[in-house]
Amino acid sequence: MSYLPMLFTLAGVWAIALISPGPDFAATVQYATAHSRRHGIFVALGVTSALTFWIIGSMVGLGLLLARASWLIEVIRTLGAVYLMYLGVRTILHAHRPLTELTGKAAETNSFAAWRVGFLTNIGNPKAVAFFSSIFILFLPANSPLWIQATTTMLMLIMAAGWFCIVACFFSLGPITSAYRRAKRWLDYITGGIFIALGLRLALER
Repeated sequence: MSYLPMLFTLAGVWAIALISPGPDFAATVQYATAHSRRHGIFVALGVTSALTFWIIGSMVGLGLLLARASWLIEVIRTLGAVYLMYLGVRTILHAHRPLTELTGKAAETNSFAAWRVGFLTNIGNPKAVAFFSSIFILFLPANSPLWIQATTTMLMLIMAAGWFCIVACFFSLGPITSAYRRAKRWLDYITGGIFIALGLRLALER
C-alpha cells in the first residue's frame, strides 16, 4: 500500500493550518521584532515542542482521555487563556518603552525564557488535540504501521519548526525591524490587543 498520497494530502492540510495567523504566529513575530532573531527562533522551537506533545498524544489516544476528564480540558483552556491575556497586558504596558531599552534587556532574556513563551502559548490550547485527532482519523489508515505514524509525526514537526523559524527570520530582518521601531507603540497596542482577544476567545470557546 502506498502512503505517499496520504502524506501529501495531510501535509497540505497541515500547511494551511500552520500559515493561518494565531497566537503562535503572534508570539513569534513579537519576539523576533522586539527582541532578536534568536529569541524568535526559540519561541518557534517552544511552539514545536508543545506541538510534539499534542501530535503524539493524539496518536496514542489523548483525545479519549480528555473526553472522559472534561474538567482537565477546562483547566488547560483557562490557564492558556490567562497566559495569553497576560502576554497581551504585558505587551501593552511595554508599548511606551523605546526599543533600545528593550533590546538592551533582550540580552538578559535567555533562550529558555523565549522557548517557554512559545511552549506555553501553544500548550494552553486543548482544541489542538481535537484538530490532530480529526485529521489523523481522516488521513491515517486504521492500524497504520508504527513507521508511518513516526513519519507523519516527523513531517508535521519539521514543517511547523520550519514555518515558524522562517517567520522569526523574516520579521527580524533590518527593514522589518526598522518599520517596527517607527511604529512600535501602536503595533504593541495592536499586538497586545490581539493576545487579549485570543485569550478571551479561548476562555469562552466551548
